[in-house]
Amino acid sequence: TFDSREVGRGDLFLALKGEATDGHRFLDQAFAQGAAGAVVSADTPHAHVRVADTMAALEDLGRASRARMQGKVIGVTGSVGKTGTKEALFAALDRPEPGRAHRSVKSYNNHTGVPLSLARMPRETQFGVFEMGMNHAGELAALTQIVRPHVAIVTTIAPAHTEFFRDESAIADAKGEIFQGREAGGTAIVPFDSPHRDRLIAAAQPYAAHIVTFGLGEGADVRAIETMRTRTGGTFVTARLGERELSFTLSQPGQHWVANAMAILAAVDAVGSDLELAGLALAEMGGLPGRGARFLAKVDGGEALVIDESYNANPASMRATLAVLGAEPVEARRIVLLGEMRELGSESDAYHAALADPIRAAGVSRAILVGEGMAALAKALEGQIDFVHVPDAASARASLESMLAPGDAVLVKGSNAVGLASVVASLAGRG
Repeated sequence: TFDSREVGRGDLFLALKGEATDGHRFLDQAFAQGAAGAVVSADTPHAHVRVADTMAALEDLGRASRARMQGKVIGVTGSVGKTGTKEALFAALDRPEPGRAHRSVKSYNNHTGVPLSLARMPRETQFGVFEMGMNHAGELAALTQIVRPHVAIVTTIAPAHTEFFRDESAIADAKGEIFQGREAGGTAIVPFDSPHRDRLIAAAQPYAAHIVTFGLGEGADVRAIETMRTRTGGTFVTARLGERELSFTLSQPGQHWVANAMAILAAVDAVGSDLELAGLALAEMGGLPGRGARFLAKVDGGEALVIDESYNANPASMRATLAVLGAEPVEARRIVLLGEMRELGSESDAYHAALADPIRAAGVSRAILVGEGMAALAKALEGQIDFVHVPDAASARASLESMLAPGDAVLVKGSNAVGLASVVASLAGRG
């Protein structure tokens, strides 16, 4: 680990030097918590391996772990749904033979998180699933050369980190870099319903032996041909893979999760794992903290449903989760606590204002908007629904806790930096 707060007994601590801090400052803490050794680039009295560059050492550890692994590796990227798809795919691949699948740590998907996740992969791993993110062109090209996936998935292309890209097609090009590190004879899995489908297919063709499309539209190689909402809020799905059909219950609500499930089935099929057991894993998968987890919070006189989407947000994921809230049967009101969406560049106001329509369509009764970036949405909602616009998570928490009533359903979503996870934690403490 490179986070001294996460060190456990027997761990190897990597003292990385970053822009804000230097891991060498935390060596005493790491060893006090049980570290067995450290990788350092400076003198220390603790047990260590000294190298010229600790970041380069971490990358080399990742490459070495990848080189010794004899199983199949899957890389996952996209503007929306990376972590959920990664976790669900891990569950699907781990189901036939528990303990033989491995996946990225948390949402560690950048230049430090990816090699760390690879370095933690056991030698005997049969299936490795790695999330890869980016906010600049060229970043995925570097990461995919370390991961070297046999199967590469692009989930959804949508506005995210747009301040760093000229338009959405440039985002698609950057996501398509994942195909460049592919192992010979590998498979590219591409969203059929995306307006950037052909662009992604063109990016994959020089590298992939097989290109598989997934989605909801007729013509997709792996397609949901029938869906029906279940009483528990999930979806009963019948999927078609070529000439085969598979019916299963998807525990996660929303059409975006149906599409993600098609990508998961395509990947399971590509690596030769068990599709039927994958269906069972998708039925049993619980919500992820910050990405759809649900719980009941105690309020005066009863309980309110909390939908935790607090980890991150962009325009596409906002619309998808608002649709989920709109389909939720509630006894009282639908409430949203929405934090501003970061890194949207010059179009930020337009993206925020455009959320007014899906908020109204979801039947939202009250809204709490958090952060300066929400000013455009506040203006768009004037005279439409009851809302408050507050500066920070602490103010949002006070507003929400004062208004919650029995039978309410509240969606909490915003960019991670807004800090809405603290509001969720407060509500969870009431459970």
